[in-house]
Formats: sequence, structure tokens, C-alpha cells
Amino acid sequence: MPMPSPLLFVVACLIWGSTFWAITLQLGDVPPAVSVVYRFALASAVLFVWCKLRGDKLMLSWRAQRWTIVQGCATFGLSYICTYSAEQYLVSALVAVLFALMVFWNPLISRVILGTPLGWRTWAAGSVAVSGVILLFYQSIGGALRDIMAGGEGHFLLGLILALVATIASSVGNVLVVKVRQQAPNVLLTMAWGMLWGTLLVALWALATGERFVAPPTPRYWAGLIYLSLFGSVIAFACFFTLIDRIGSDKAVYIGVVTPVISVLLSIRLEDFRPGILECVGMLLCLGSVAWALKAPSRRAAPAAEREPAPAVSILLKKAS
Repeated sequence: MPMPSPLLFVVACLIWGSTFWAITLQLGDVPPAVSVVYRFALASAVLFVWCKLRGDKLMLSWRAQRWTIVQGCATFGLSYICTYSAEQYLVSALVAVLFALMVFWNPLISRVILGTPLGWRTWAAGSVAVSGVILLFYQSIGGALRDIMAGGEGHFLLGLILALVATIASSVGNVLVVKVRQQAPNVLLTMAWGMLWGTLLVALWALATGERFVAPPTPRYWAGLIYLSLFGSVIAFACFFTLIDRIGSDKAVYIGVVTPVISVLLSIRLEDFRPGILECVGMLLCLGSVAWALKAPSRRAAPAAEREPAPAVSILLKKAS
């Protein structure tokens, strides 16, 4: 039985909201780009094994593979390279705010690539979402900007450009999921190939920049790696890509608006964080914008929601639980 779209949305939000904390388990032991290689190499291997156990043919036609290469390099390669590089110069809160801009990038890029129409609701709900995320991280952003005005970080502009490139690359990858699915309906297999191509791109980047491939040294690192690979990559992206096929990338991308809210709620629980009035208003605006955006009629036909990949995602989630 196909998993309902609201449940896919919630699962992806909960997992990706927790990955902010999980990434801290890997900091300091292994170079960032190398950690990305380890994460998606493991996730890709798990997906290939899963597809083989299901009896799937692992090869794709060239027509499907060429879209998978572009989509994988954008989503799992360029976006992650730029994100990790940007966070060397920007606070993570500012990067999170910039990623909220994907609620605009996705419909714009979908318009260019797929010819989908743009409506006023897209801009209105997106504006509310970005405003909510800004309020959510207002204090962190304000502190970063004061440091910059005082002559602190000289590479702020470079970090800003890298973060913007990361958001655009992610949006391109999200929109191209539709092209990939038109050629190959097996979401798990195309994810496996996409992660493999993204892994190869990041590995080349790591080699070119002189980062060392060292063995993960601690159980803490391995715990973070396994969680990020199996939950943060395999399960969350399976939910996300299935949602894109059902409701379109311009709505599925609102997972990225809820994710910072989940992250803040986890900080309240795990790190004794106490949000103020602005943060609470920001969370309400984020959640309100998501409810408003998802209430709009879907631009995709209903039968598309019931195609083959949904049961695969349901089975995968049951195995992981």
C-alpha cells in the first residue's frame, strides 16, 4: 500500500531536521568533503544492494543515465561541495536562511526546464517562509553581520556566493527528478546512480583540493556516518523524491522550511536552547507558510501518486524502523 504523502513529508522533515545535530558527530575528525564522499558512497552502496535483492536490473539506459548524471552531480555533488565550503565563511544559520530561498528557485527553474506556470501563491507563501526562517535565526544572523561590519571575516562575499550556488544546484537537481522519472520509474535505482555520480564529483574535488582520505577514527564518527547515510540520505531522499513526483518540486521543497524548525526544537531538548519571542514567531510563520502552500491544488495528476516507487519507500522505511 502506498505511503500517504503527508507521512512522507513528516518523515523527511524529522530526519533532515535531526541531521544538523548528526553532522556535529563528524566534525574535526575527517575533512568535510571526504565526509560527504563517505556518506554518499555508503548510501549508494546500500541502495544498489537493496535494488539487487529486489531483483531489479541495475543498469539504466543512456537516455535515463544522462539525466541521472546531471541530477546526481547537482543534488549530491555541487550542492554539498558548495554548502560545506560556504560554512567555512558563514554561520550555519545564514546558510539555512539562504536555503529557504529554494521556495523561489524551484518554481523558477521548473518554469525554465519544464515550462510549469508560476502563480501568486508561490511568491506569497515563499515570502512568508523566508521571513519566518530569518526571524528564527535573527540573533545568529545579526551577530554574524556585526562581526562582518567590524572587519571580521573578509571572505563573507565568497561564502555568500557559494551558498547561493548550493541552493540553485539543489533546486536544479530537484526539478530534474521529473526528467529522470520520465526515463526510469525506479526511484531507488536512480537514487543509487545519482548518489554514485555525486560521490565521484565530490571525490574529485577532494583530491583536487588536497584533502586526505583518512579512516573514520571514532565510534562517534561512525554513528553519525551511519545515521546520515541510511536515514539522512537513503530514507529521507526516497521520501523527498517520491513527493516531488506526487505534488511537484515547488511544494515538496517546503520540507526545507520545516527542517530548521525541527532543528531548533531538537536544540531546545538536547542543547538547552531557549528561543525568544522572535524565534517563536518565526517558527509559526514557517509552519503557516507550509500549510498554505501545501493546501493549494496540485499541478500534477492524481494517478501519478500511485506509481511503483511508493511501495518501495514504504518497505524501505519499515526495514529501517
